Amino acid sequence: MDAEAGVGGLCRRGLSKFTEILRRPRGETESISESPDLDFIYDDSDKYELEMAELYSYTEECELFINKKCFDETATEHLQDLKWMAADEKMQRTHVMRLLNMTEVSDHHTRMKAVRALLYLCQGSFAECHTDEQHINYTCHNVFLLYECGAFSTFVQLLNMEVENSSTASAAIRKPAVSLADSTDLRILLNVMYAMVETLRWPFKYKGQQFDQLRENFRIDLIHAASEGEEPLAVILFGMVTKFCSGTAPHFPMKKVLLLLWKVVLVSLGGLNEIHSRKNERRVESGLPLMTEDTHEICKHMRASSPPASAADLIEQHQQIRRAFRSTKKGLIKQSSLEDPFESGADGEELSVEMESGRGSDEELPPTPPRPSTPLPAKGLPWTSKVRQKDLEAFLEHTRSKFVGFNVKNDSGSLAGLPLPIHEGVKVLNQHLYVSLSELQIKCEEEIAKNPLSRAEKSISETPAELLYQAMFPSLPQYMIALLKILLAAAPTSKAKTESVNILADLLPEEMPTTVLQSMKLGIDVNRHKEIIVKAISGLLLLLLKHFRLSHIYQFEYMSQHLVFANCIPLVLKFFNQNISSYVSAKNTISIINFPSCIIGDHQELTAENLEAGDNQQYCWRNLFSCINLLRILNKLTKWKHSRTMMLVVFKSAPILKRALKVKHSMMQLYILKLLKLQTKYLGRQWRKSNMKTMSAIYQKVRHRLTDDWAYGNDMDARPWDFQAEECALRVCVDRFNNRRYGSISVNPDFEPVDNCIQSILGRRVELNEEFKSNYEQWLEVEVFSNQIDWDQIICR
Repeated sequence: MDAEAGVGGLCRRGLSKFTEILRRPRGETESISESPDLDFIYDDSDKYELEMAELYSYTEECELFINKKCFDETATEHLQDLKWMAADEKMQRTHVMRLLNMTEVSDHHTRMKAVRALLYLCQGSFAECHTDEQHINYTCHNVFLLYECGAFSTFVQLLNMEVENSSTASAAIRKPAVSLADSTDLRILLNVMYAMVETLRWPFKYKGQQFDQLRENFRIDLIHAASEGEEPLAVILFGMVTKFCSGTAPHFPMKKVLLLLWKVVLVSLGGLNEIHSRKNERRVESGLPLMTEDTHEICKHMRASSPPASAADLIEQHQQIRRAFRSTKKGLIKQSSLEDPFESGADGEELSVEMESGRGSDEELPPTPPRPSTPLPAKGLPWTSKVRQKDLEAFLEHTRSKFVGFNVKNDSGSLAGLPLPIHEGVKVLNQHLYVSLSELQIKCEEEIAKNPLSRAEKSISETPAELLYQAMFPSLPQYMIALLKILLAAAPTSKAKTESVNILADLLPEEMPTTVLQSMKLGIDVNRHKEIIVKAISGLLLLLLKHFRLSHIYQFEYMSQHLVFANCIPLVLKFFNQNISSYVSAKNTISIINFPSCIIGDHQELTAENLEAGDNQQYCWRNLFSCINLLRILNKLTKWKHSRTMMLVVFKSAPILKRALKVKHSMMQLYILKLLKLQTKYLGRQWRKSNMKTMSAIYQKVRHRLTDDWAYGNDMDARPWDFQAEECALRVCVDRFNNRRYGSISVNPDFEPVDNCIQSILGRRVELNEEFKSNYEQWLEVEVFSNQIDWDQIICR
């Protein structure tokens, strides 16, 4: 009896330990479907020092000290053995001008030595720095000094010259494998330009108001290059992207090109705050009410939802419980050599009853402690409901045909013959009526198309977005195809065989690593390189879409159509067809060799331990930023487009998007739920029935359209046979807009005025080429003297 009692005691102790594991708070043992809320704050970019660190690959670390050596060699005779920051501003300015003069010499070695010396200044003259804060201050001082001396325009010219260097490109094409050494000159130039753009972009405090004026001058220089007859820097960089993808320049360092292109567009057009303020300015000019809601501010106060557990998660969770139960059981066997108590009927039944009661009672489990950083959920829905004018007209048309028997076109005010509840419904719809700038622009375009003579177009304001669109317009389709081709190669789901371009040309060293540690470092560098490329492309595309939409809806539609034609929708879905939680939490960063940690202070030796040691953040900023950007791009491409929504359905995006809901971030979940809401009506009743938690999340988080029956699938406008016609009609409108504004023939020839005055026609200056002048007598003989002319008939006319 004592032995049995001892075994029973052991069983109870083991059982209590097992139930304690089951009753632990979620913070200690998180399930597969549970993950902590991420404190990620979406913005235009990451912190300044991290954005600068992502410019440099880990394989470029050795080149940083070459830059210092070049600077020391050029500064020895001019700075009188003074340190750079110890010299006065006059000496510094004189030396910078001397280095800029050296960049214009014909000797390649001398020119690149001066460029490297200037790069050392843009890198904050790191040999004189002791802290990260000091390094940032020195970088700001040097960059402002370089810009005041006119260095940026000099480097744009050097970049143009290097891009047109055919000998370097032909040498790279002939090589079987392009490496880091083939793009040395280009990388140095791009490093200097990126450091200047990124530093001038941030609102650092330097010399008071003078810096604000410098920033504004820099922005104007980037925007108005095209109006002065020069090619904008953004177009030069887009040209580099297309050359790289076409295979004529495989040595171009694409990561640096894309980062610089993204930041140039960000400085030229403005970020999130500028877009919101400009949109309200445009609405006031058009006589529309201000927008009071800001998506980014609302998302900051929105709480992430717990995603519904999938069948695979439930099975895996059940298997984890069984494994924990078996381990407890094995521990009991080791403690006692007596008979297993689980085999006896009474004890086994008692144990199972206790386990069932422990698992079944939710009240006994301790409540999850609230997270201090979690904002309190606001009462009610986060968004104000909206109604389009089109929805109001459709509602009136339906009710009039039902109650009155006929329709009145272009009349949304008279409610004669309609019952009182319909009057109240129309009143509610009018209260939530929202007219967008896009609707006004489309209406204006329709009027110009109907009345080309009487309805003249207003003068086009030369905004930054308008100037950039004019510069990009001739080759915009090629730019979109090239960007998506690089995005495909950088996606984690892409295989090596399917990659059409080598995006690692500016990363791989000439000699491959020989040790395990070097191989691990290179592997992390490759993954980091691809993540940065995805971040730059996603940020660039979203920025262009948002600014073109604000500039004119058909500029946005033109870019959107070419993204859709280049298979952007399946590409983004392919990107998300992976373990997104793992991608968001990936740690492909080595902190001790990040710039500038690798050059400031005592340099630590790289070992296997500190190779894997990273920060304690639960997410990777750039990867979560990329995911949100790609979801927003997908939303912009598919919103109000039934044909593109059907593409989401055809490519089976619903399960892919549902898996991405495991990332517990409110903004990311919002755009996933928006995409699911678009296609809910096409997924069938059974899908809606088995995904009620997702449906509830859509209701709670996504804006309501009062006449949208997204949850029932009764939309008669979404007929399959209208999809192709919808896309074709949109393309006709876009082409008409582009031909009128940017085409070679700005006006239809049928509507051009005819000049009937003989004097003005004969008075026109005609340029004759040299070939015509040398054969003038022959032309007279053939065209004039040999032809019979009835002068009487000409005079009569």
